Amino acid sequence: MCGRFAMTTDPAKLAEKIKAIDEATGSDAAQTAPNYNVAPTTTIATVVRRHDEPEDEPTRRVRLMRWGLIPPWVKPGPDGAPDSKGPQLINARADKVTSSPAFRASAKSKRCLVPMDGFFEWHANREPGKKARKTPYFIYREDGEPLFMAGLWSVWKPAEDAPPLLTCSIITTDAVGELARIHDRMPLVVAESDWDRWLDPDAPPDRKLLETPPDVRGIRMRQISTLVNNVRNNGPELIEPAEPQPEQPTLL
Repeated sequence: MCGRFAMTTDPAKLAEKIKAIDEATGSDAAQTAPNYNVAPTTTIATVVRRHDEPEDEPTRRVRLMRWGLIPPWVKPGPDGAPDSKGPQLINARADKVTSSPAFRASAKSKRCLVPMDGFFEWHANREPGKKARKTPYFIYREDGEPLFMAGLWSVWKPAEDAPPLLTCSIITTDAVGELARIHDRMPLVVAESDWDRWLDPDAPPDRKLLETPPDVRGIRMRQISTLVNNVRNNGPELIEPAEPQPEQPTLL
């Protein structure tokens, strides 16, 4: 699964880097500030491809969304907010996105990328007769560039004339390489050469991309401090090595 990650790149700089339209700048500064401990329900930067006009070429856009997909058929609660019953849809299994009632409509034409500096995962260290102690790891690109994860998004409104709430989910797949020793799932990494194909709003989801193990060459992981366990902690110390390690393992 993917339940926590770090993203510190300014959306405007991200848009410039990937040649996208910046639709995030001008929002609440707190929503676009560097975040070393992104948790579910946080507003995050995503990348989509959309049309301005029905027949024009879709363009990349950096757009803010709340992490935790809300299908459009969810009813509003008494306070007008989405009914919160049931699990948060922060992740979607790659093998079920086209069949799951919660995700299949989004899979058809509302696919996104979720950029991140890296993501966190916890390894349960089981000792006989003791409660499992979990060790946190940070998984990141060795060259310092962001990772781009496959995602789905949706538009939710409490009423027809209400402003839309955009929400998203990160797609996960079977873990590969060294990471499989820590957890059996990982976010689905999308290579740059596949971005536009994945984001194409006029084409069905690429089944090959969903079914193929992600390429994790150049991706590393390191043990980090348990400070990340508390979502109130948010700073660069969260992604620093827990102790000096002469050689970081790769995921292959």
